[in-house]
Amino acid sequence: MKQPYLRMPHVESGMTVGLFGGSFNPPHDGHGLVAEIALRRLHLDQLWWMVTPGNPLKSRSNLAPLAERIALSERIAHNPRIKVTAFELSLGQSYTARTLEKIRERNRDIHFVWIMGADNLKDFHRWQNWQTIARTFPIAVIDRPGATLAYLSSKMAKTFDYARIDEDDAGTLALRKAPAWTFIHGPRSALSSTALRAKSE
Repeated sequence: MKQPYLRMPHVESGMTVGLFGGSFNPPHDGHGLVAEIALRRLHLDQLWWMVTPGNPLKSRSNLAPLAERIALSERIAHNPRIKVTAFELSLGQSYTARTLEKIRERNRDIHFVWIMGADNLKDFHRWQNWQTIARTFPIAVIDRPGATLAYLSSKMAKTFDYARIDEDDAGTLALRKAPAWTFIHGPRSALSSTALRAKSE
């Protein structure tokens, strides 16, 4: 594992940065589309493509090596503002709430947004300390096939309904105090890591 991937990317004071985390097993053009939509609609200076050691809610039996997932992610993340990183490995744990707290501790003058695909929203309440996550950084939920309407019934959407901002104001999300979130519609890709793994087996 190359050392640069184990460090948080370099940022300058006042930047707006999107945090796009996942196991990316494997990464695909659907992930790339979410990243590009987030960069554009949220007016981000950078997007950290955070390849995690593993998802605590998923089996690791079919998880590709971290170095392989990083290399594949680099092939998809063409935009120079997208920084592929695996610094979560150096933190020694893989729970998002704790990772975000470490990010905030080390980057007090950076404006962060947590980015997630709408397909993850239905299970978001199963994540460890999910309400803490929502209160740490603003959240941008990017539309994914089959998830456009399902997000309305998610526990997260109901719990933080009062904190939702209009999609037209997405460009201001990074500068808002959490909890704050929005749902962003846009082009969607039907690709999924699960389907791609099944196809390769």
